[in-house]
Amino acid sequence: MTSIKVSFTQPELQAAAVKLAKRLDLALISSDKIAAIGRAAAQVSDSSVAGSGEQPSYHLQLAPEGLSLLPVRRNQHGPVRCDFTSGAFTHRRKFGGGNGQAIAKAVGLSGKFLPGVLDLTAGLGGDGFVLASLGCRVRLLERNPIVHSLLRDGLDRAVMAGEQDSELADIVARLSLIEADSKQFLEQLAASEQEDIVFLDPMFPERKKSAKVKKEMQVFHSIVGGDPDAGELLELALQRARYRVVVKRSASADHLAGMAPSYSLEGKSTRFDIFALQKLPS
Repeated sequence: MTSIKVSFTQPELQAAAVKLAKRLDLALISSDKIAAIGRAAAQVSDSSVAGSGEQPSYHLQLAPEGLSLLPVRRNQHGPVRCDFTSGAFTHRRKFGGGNGQAIAKAVGLSGKFLPGVLDLTAGLGGDGFVLASLGCRVRLLERNPIVHSLLRDGLDRAVMAGEQDSELADIVARLSLIEADSKQFLEQLAASEQEDIVFLDPMFPERKKSAKVKKEMQVFHSIVGGDPDAGELLELALQRARYRVVVKRSASADHLAGMAPSYSLEGKSTRFDIFALQKLPS
């Protein structure tokens, strides 16, 4: 079982860290103790120090630049955080290809149709942000409290950055975050509350990769866990979507729950399986 605690880097952040730890039902730990555990763990060849007993494997670190998920053993990988103000997101929204992007085609986005999208597996919000940057209204659902906290922090900081960037402010205004179990959310959704597009990106099967950037995502996978109910989510989504359901998969993955889509859009590493329910508005 992965152990996570909450830490903070500045005294003025202690109150916020205490509040976060209480909300997540996690223990608070000082940065000095985290550093000491990390140094001890670095001297052994396995995880017998970090992640055993009362010692955490990871910590949610609250710092002036935002909230990050970090391994106690710093040589494992870098911080996992949500940052919509980063250079990568800025470049994507300015030079990412607009409606020509595969994800835009998958949801049926056009100059005349800007669909509402229900993202059942928001994660750190990357796909939702891209769709919002193209004009879609996106509801982000995330059930994991750790991931939800990272995403909430990223959105809050994007709102602040939007005070100096009107384009970013407009994008963030089209995003809404809901902490909820997607299956329960869909079951309680009335027929009159259908969403234009339902988007589903279940956790890809864990694969062994040597590159540290890949290892970072493997560790993130170990914290979040898999999506064993993804097949049930797809069946519910098909009942709740108005125009189509879009399932994002790795290019080599089997169809989710063995259900063949209407058609697929394939890229080098990613595939979008589209389940068309009715014709899109023209």
